[in-house]
Amino acid sequence: MKSPSNPGHQPGHNTVTVVGAGLSGSEAALAAANAGVQVILYEMRPQKMTPAHRSANFAELVCSNSLGGEADTNAKGLLQAEMLSVGSVVMQAAHQARLPAGGALAVERDSFSAQVTRMVREHPGITVRQEELTELPEGITVIATGPLTSDALARALAPVTGGEHLSFYDAAAPVVAFDSIDMDLAFRAGRYDQSADYINCPMNKEEYERFYAAIELARSHTPHDWEKLEFFDGCMPIEEIARRGFNTPRFGPMSPKGLDDPRTGRWPYAVVQLRQEDREGRMWSLVGFQTGLKWGDQKTVVQLIPGLQNAEIVRYGVMHRNTYLNAPKLIDSTLQLREHPRLLVAGVLAGTEGYLESAATGWLAGTNAARLARGEEPLTPPQESMLGGLVRYLASANAKNFQPMNTNWALVPDLTVEGRKKLGKREKRPLMYQRGLQAFRAWATGLKSVQVSPGTPSAETVPS
Repeated sequence: MKSPSNPGHQPGHNTVTVVGAGLSGSEAALAAANAGVQVILYEMRPQKMTPAHRSANFAELVCSNSLGGEADTNAKGLLQAEMLSVGSVVMQAAHQARLPAGGALAVERDSFSAQVTRMVREHPGITVRQEELTELPEGITVIATGPLTSDALARALAPVTGGEHLSFYDAAAPVVAFDSIDMDLAFRAGRYDQSADYINCPMNKEEYERFYAAIELARSHTPHDWEKLEFFDGCMPIEEIARRGFNTPRFGPMSPKGLDDPRTGRWPYAVVQLRQEDREGRMWSLVGFQTGLKWGDQKTVVQLIPGLQNAEIVRYGVMHRNTYLNAPKLIDSTLQLREHPRLLVAGVLAGTEGYLESAATGWLAGTNAARLARGEEPLTPPQESMLGGLVRYLASANAKNFQPMNTNWALVPDLTVEGRKKLGKREKRPLMYQRGLQAFRAWATGLKSVQVSPGTPSAETVPS
């Protein structure tokens, strides 16, 4: 491994280098700096942009603008609470930039990334270097370059990872202007009487058949060998979902369950939901409609959706290549590379899927990097916590068919209550939530550098 080209910023004693300023890298840099070590943070943008990014801001959201559900029945809700308890920069910024989204934590993306950028840049323990690294730096380093790791750095990683790279494709959904939505056809509602934070475009069977045929035709025009691409189920393009069968979209992102059309009082045959993208509500994204279709075809398909027949698409969907490591072969649950323990990996590159998961593994990698710099042992959160379950999975999953993982209840031990009959999901999950959060807080309290919040802050109480 070679040091960075600038001799004035060589990593030294009590110094950690972080490569990449996405969600995981920003979280890693602040976690390490808050632990009292000096941090050198490298970010190649804007000197070198990626196919998906639009700005030089840190933690830019390039896919959805949602960090998932907040409820105590939701696995992401537990991970959010764990991260809030240790002062996560991503969670603080998300609460400051949040938008109405029913039970989910959605954010105004530009405000969110600006908040993270400000907090990182203003920290006195972080030196930001905006340049591309083409060699791995010396010293304790967190690699958090995300799904769009540059080719040069990927080549530099190959010798220390044994060339165990895998890749898949994910995609962003189109965004439309609110004033181009026909609200005489669309309606506001949440599923099963949740708050009406979504715009819903209902379809009857004939409308759905026309829509499905258009997607099938558009897919045939797209210059990709679809059958050979590896997609992650949580971010699958709508055209790939449709390829799996006529009814597959109706049982996936276009499911009408829990949505009563006010004109009929019944569930429609299919429905397209739109989620608010900006604070003012001027832009709305199509939920679950990530796509790699050509832009002309996207417009045709979108405008076949009732209520969007005159839609102005303000941002087309894009598909891009994601790169990640075969984590079970390479990393420990501390996020250290087994053969190179002074190198830690976080975020999508470590085999996670999702904004929240990237941020959480960034926090752990930064925390453990700081511990290494201080001569302390790196640690793993308890198995009952969602972060502990996630990193244990990364370190121990089946390496033969490894795929990126996002937060879910199967990552943590099941719950049995002595003397009671088997609990259903609705009874069990709030108890698992409380068990995991209590275990995580107790563990984090034992870290000298981490101040644990006694509660889960609301949007009004999160510090700026």
